[in-house]
Amino acid sequence: MTVSVVGLGYIGLPTALLLARTRDVVGVDIDEDVVATLNDGGLPFEEPGLAELFAEVAENFSAQTTVPEDAEAYLVATPTPLDEVTEVANLRYVGAAAESVAAKLDPGDLVVLESTVPPGTSERLVLPILDRDGPDEGGVRYAHCPERASPGATLDEMVHNDRLVGGVDTESRERTVDLYDFAEGAIHPTDPTTAEFVKLMENTYRDVNIALANEFAMLGEEYAVDTRHAIELANEHPRVDVHSPGPGVGGHCLPIDPQFLTQSTTDSRLISVARDINESMAVHTLRHVRRLVDTVAHAQVTVLGVAYKGNVDDTRETPALRLLRLAENEGFDVRASDPRVDDKDFTYPLSDLDAAVADSDCLVVVTDHAEFTDLDPSRLAAQMRQPAVVDTRGILDPERWRNAGFTLSRLGDGRHIGGDRSGEMRQ
Repeated sequence: MTVSVVGLGYIGLPTALLLARTRDVVGVDIDEDVVATLNDGGLPFEEPGLAELFAEVAENFSAQTTVPEDAEAYLVATPTPLDEVTEVANLRYVGAAAESVAAKLDPGDLVVLESTVPPGTSERLVLPILDRDGPDEGGVRYAHCPERASPGATLDEMVHNDRLVGGVDTESRERTVDLYDFAEGAIHPTDPTTAEFVKLMENTYRDVNIALANEFAMLGEEYAVDTRHAIELANEHPRVDVHSPGPGVGGHCLPIDPQFLTQSTTDSRLISVARDINESMAVHTLRHVRRLVDTVAHAQVTVLGVAYKGNVDDTRETPALRLLRLAENEGFDVRASDPRVDDKDFTYPLSDLDAAVADSDCLVVVTDHAEFTDLDPSRLAAQMRQPAVVDTRGILDPERWRNAGFTLSRLGDGRHIGGDRSGEMRQ
């Protein structure tokens, strides 16, 4: 059996390589550089275990820019970005992939959509394309099987997490379950629209929960409480599960999926407010910075970490970019450094750590990379004009950094807010 995976990004490529353990897989991507890199034995991005898996299945995998005709199953994992103007899902990549696949289908072939989409996309967009452009005899099987994986643990989660299989009929569901023979988690059968809805519910729950944690963090600063410690204590209650606060929410899923869920309704209030809170955390972080450099003329601010979360190189929807732009608009001289992100993969210039820290007045730890947990504060203080740091992730040891001469401000920790405390933090 030959499978074609259309879209070789953070989800499509790992899925294709897992499938290639037991069958021939043809990966398809419109980016010629991605295809060339893969066919030369390289990878277009880093992910734990991916290089080893690629080496294991290389004989069963090939990449090209066009959809093949001889596959029996086609899996679509193309991007679904949010349109910045209309604030609705841009489904042109999904639609284009469906059209390309439909032209190659034979009766009995299986099409699986993995891309995260608004509820009803399968029924209103994908299936009509397959009916219109697919084989005249019909008989195409279809399912929506949304991905449930996080960068940094993608392969492990693809294998072990439960799966939703939203098939249009029993045969479609059974064929899809057989296709995902690498998945060890439970399989939950349903219909396509319910599967689309559930995926968005999952990420919206997390976004709303993080917004609550961020609201607690701002309150904790006012009450001189360590919010992270308070959350740990609250989570000892068997019916409480508060997430961690931070400088905002990033990645392709969490900042985007809630808007996919609410784009066609005016009745959503909680979800929209939660989005606003999480978007505002970059502004709140900048308030911490202002307090530390308030008396410094032409302050130099250094952002440490532009990946959206720790120990990955993924910068999609990163809160660091919003913070960088806000800081520049405030008139600060801003630099950024990230040990895991290539300068060419980010829209803002990056420097190595020493260059970014030299003569800086304030460091802002935005990403909880392991490399930042292990930083030597004494060495950094010696390079800076004014040793001050804002810890948005709660990963720095306050005593160690203060002993090295730093003025420390921790997001969500009212006991450690450096600078002039005469003004309100929430203004």
